[in-house]
Amino acid sequence: MRIAIPGLNLSMTLTRAPFRFELARPRQLHAGAGSATRQTNYTGDGLTVESRILDALQSDRFTSAYSAGIQTPHKIGVGGDLRIHWRVYTCLWAAEHALSLPGDFVECGVNTGIISRAICDYVNFASVPKQFFLFDTFAGIPESQAAPDEREHVRSKNARIYRDCYEDTKRTFAPFPNVRLVRGMVPDTLAAQPIEKVSYLSIDMNLVFPEIAALEFFWDRLVPGGIVVLDDYAFAGHRHQHEAVDAFALRRNVPVYTSPTGQGLILRPPS
Repeated sequence: MRIAIPGLNLSMTLTRAPFRFELARPRQLHAGAGSATRQTNYTGDGLTVESRILDALQSDRFTSAYSAGIQTPHKIGVGGDLRIHWRVYTCLWAAEHALSLPGDFVECGVNTGIISRAICDYVNFASVPKQFFLFDTFAGIPESQAAPDEREHVRSKNARIYRDCYEDTKRTFAPFPNVRLVRGMVPDTLAAQPIEKVSYLSIDMNLVFPEIAALEFFWDRLVPGGIVVLDDYAFAGHRHQHEAVDAFALRRNVPVYTSPTGQGLILRPPS
């Protein structure tokens, strides 16, 4: 006997054997000019996911924000899509969470602004009564801040993917008057900015020293419920950053969530 379940795109066949679920014709997404079948598998950025509801990564809102970020004039990869959807989505979720909290947004480690530009599109940041402070050299990773065992990694990344992108990044964020680019090395540039409270903090500087310095500087400014996104935390090539963040978290008695995207997340507990 075949039973249709009202309200669900699902049918069920009853036999003497256990229930067997059969998906009916795939539901469609409305995506701008056309529509696309909802996908349940995803592969990208070293991450493979199967048989999951991925609507959040296929919505028009996400697609627009992701495209805005990826289309900044970066040199990462060899053209085309970087397939970092899930990593970007994690930051979009964190930023949307932070909208309901007091405090500004901060990103330390920006380059051309892939993540921060996606956030601005996703939450319509120009209309948000907050400031978004973007800290970077906008010319690569400072080798002077690298420990001896970090220097080869720094040289390689600077040669492959970094350049002076300050003017390009200024143009990228020109439509957002409440986004402020701060050029220079972290932590040297932090204290000069009028930042009293922070609800969203992103850290992606590829080095232990500036990342821990930024965490120390902003921790007491992070409001209860405020969120920290650590881009490099769980990547195999960033063991020193991972251990330094763990030591910081232990001092503050807070856990770090390890994401399969490679990111780490910290929530500021109530004071």
